[in-house]
Amino acid sequence: MQNLSLYLMAGLYIVAGVLHFVSPRTYLAIMPPYIPYPWLMVIVSGFFEVLFGVGLLFPQTRSLSAWGLILLLIAVFPANLYMATSGRFHNIPQWLLWARLPLQGVLIWWASRFI
Repeated sequence: MQNLSLYLMAGLYIVAGVLHFVSPRTYLAIMPPYIPYPWLMVIVSGFFEVLFGVGLLFPQTRSLSAWGLILLLIAVFPANLYMATSGRFHNIPQWLLWARLPLQGVLIWWASRFI
């Protein structure tokens, strides 16, 4: 079960990171306006999602990658908060936008299992 969880998490972050490059406009839309260099931030966060996702697959880099993901999840929290509070995302149910906020804690807990 531990391996399934590990591979699922790694795959989730690798795919999410690649999507930053495939569809950067999606991520730019959720970027709070006070964040400088939004396009660069989207690319950098996507790069690190892929890097840490791949890093989870190797025992030598697993712990460092898990820590990296925890820090990344904390760093992107303002984007999720912005989505929930900005009133700009009418195509997504409001309850779902708010449900994403505690999901960050679950994802942090999940990553901490691989430290």
